Amino acid sequence: MSRFTLEEVGWEPRLPPVETATATPAQLAALEACPPGQRHSIYFRTLVHDPASLGERGALFTKVMYAPKGLPRAERELATAVVSIVNGCVYCTSVHARRFVELSKQEAVMRALLEHGVAVQGLDARQRAIVDYAASLTRDPAATTAGELAPLRAAGLSDLEILDLIHAVAMFANANRLMQALGRSLPPEGEDGGAPA
Repeated sequence: MSRFTLEEVGWEPRLPPVETATATPAQLAALEACPPGQRHSIYFRTLVHDPASLGERGALFTKVMYAPKGLPRAERELATAVVSIVNGCVYCTSVHARRFVELSKQEAVMRALLEHGVAVQGLDARQRAIVDYAASLTRDPAATTAGELAPLRAAGLSDLEILDLIHAVAMFANANRLMQALGRSLPPEGEDGGAPA
């Protein structure tokens, strides 16, 4: 059985998160600048030990994932779920797999990826190109060549969409490592552990 899931996954920090009651004004301001649903999350309260970097991270995330033009949001979420699968980040995979399903209404596609991995069969040509490129760039960025852009172009991606894809993949190399270094994923309630990521 896959350790990846569409269920909500928990996260336990290794550093004590900042408590809002004792946060500095700079830390409170950085949290207030975050999206409302994330301001009080344990992860963001861990990141806010360095309020300046949290602010920069939030701005970058918003620009990369919510830009109004370029790669459609669902495909950005597909790419970031793939990066998270390859990197073994159970928490990030869960979050972005659910967002892909919400935006695309293609739960079967995501369930197949979670259960069978990035080489899964049955993706359409555009999805296959995005999944293959995101996985390749994540596994070995130095070995990725310009020739690997050909399937993306053949599947109809524009240069702007390809750049957006690269931004999403690169940003999640950092996001996964932060999540994995600062804490560990916890299985959904009611499931026994296995190896947390």
